[in-house]
Amino acid sequence: MSFQDTLEQLKDFDVNNIDFEKIGVWPLPAKVFVCLLLVALIFIATYYVKISDLNLELESVAAQEKTLRTTFEKRSFEAANLDAYKAQMEEMKVTFESLLSRLPAKTEVPGLLEDIGTRGTESGLTNANINFQPDVVAEYYIEVPISISVDGGYHDMGGFVSGVAGMPRIVTLHDFTITAAKESRTLNMKISAKTYRYKAQEAAAK
Repeated sequence: MSFQDTLEQLKDFDVNNIDFEKIGVWPLPAKVFVCLLLVALIFIATYYVKISDLNLELESVAAQEKTLRTTFEKRSFEAANLDAYKAQMEEMKVTFESLLSRLPAKTEVPGLLEDIGTRGTESGLTNANINFQPDVVAEYYIEVPISISVDGGYHDMGGFVSGVAGMPRIVTLHDFTITAAKESRTLNMKISAKTYRYKAQEAAAK
């Protein structure tokens, strides 16, 4: 049978005439049709599965590209500003060392009581009562509370506060109360002061 005859049979072939229980005796056009149909189905299924895998792979690659692009942009920005970061870090280091030098060492803390008392005397205050309170330990530093009670005039107290704030060592003032003394015309001021010790500095000194 020639190829031309096969084509003619395919044109005249009616799929409704196929008996699936007698596949072995099917005419050639039926066999050719079924083979072509199977090939088409296999091709479509393979194409669908392959395309699905490729789509998933494409989405994964696209996500990786987005992440890498973000990382690249971030590092490019950091690289472009590296000199500025170094200068800023150096400036912060100098500032930190300057502040650190103003924190008293453990052996220097007792001298602060004398310095605070001296500021009170210089300001004209009397009956100065200055005492340490228990240390408060934080993560990076140790807070040293100091209770202060002094008598004097209002302007004298202002001079005392300014004098303590201007001390070389860092001393902060908190929670003050001023009341009139019962037996004199002076005022009494109670105020809390705090200084700080740097834990790492003390550990390094041991």
